Amino acid sequence: MKYTVSTAKPEILISNEDFNKFREYFYRKTGISFEPSKRYFVDKRLVERIEATNSANFRSYFIMLRFQASGEELQQLTNLMTVNETYFMREDYQFKCLVYSILPEIALRKNKNETIRIWSIPSSSGEEPYSIAMYLLEHWPGIHDWNVEIISSDIDTGILHKARTGRYSARSVHKIPADWMKRYFTRIGSEFQINEDLRQTVEFTRVNLAEPADTRPYRNFDIIFCRNLLIYFDDVSRKSAVETFYDALKPHGFICLGHSESMSRISSIFKVRKFPETIVYQRPLEAR
Repeated sequence: MKYTVSTAKPEILISNEDFNKFREYFYRKTGISFEPSKRYFVDKRLVERIEATNSANFRSYFIMLRFQASGEELQQLTNLMTVNETYFMREDYQFKCLVYSILPEIALRKNKNETIRIWSIPSSSGEEPYSIAMYLLEHWPGIHDWNVEIISSDIDTGILHKARTGRYSARSVHKIPADWMKRYFTRIGSEFQINEDLRQTVEFTRVNLAEPADTRPYRNFDIIFCRNLLIYFDDVSRKSAVETFYDALKPHGFICLGHSESMSRISSIFKVRKFPETIVYQRPLEAR
């Protein structure tokens, strides 16, 4: 009689209790809240990391995740759990507002030796901060008179590497004018590489909005772009993030949110500014 020995790995299952434990932990660490409707998405990525780390099951993996001194596995998992779907010139009416309304107002309050500082968060794969840089170069005459610093941040270290590399698919660049493509990109096979000069205009950094130690150095910005991030947070995390942005801005500084996000539903610490191009939010002069 012959016996067949199965070499198939036992199926890794994530129970309801496991899911809830992980959801609470990940929320405390990142501020990102996963609803039960995201269960399949979360389970799939958890199983992927359990297998990649040769953990026996969720319990052993979760113990390692929580107590690993380096935090390397939490970063790997965070990279998997964050969504990075964007493209160049997305919601470009805000860039028009930046050039034609916000920057002229900011320039009136500054001396010529001061730097105009812009923070783009999340950076995702870099489309937003590079779009800002191109829009300034193409449409703002003041770019020749002012020093502008663009810093772009994300929690995902993998996506930050992609942003620094600056290579994109045809889908990512489909809204960029043809003459801009000639000036700022080189075609490499089926992809498009941003030129070195443009890449040097943006500094990419890793920041976790849920970690005060990460955000504390980010101060004295004139403008913040935080678009389509707060929709992944719950009410408590949104309020905390907005307070972080308040502290990061100079008095009279501006913040731009995504088209489906409303500051008035989160906090009253910013005032609404209605410009011809769009609505943005401004930190008032007075302290909270």
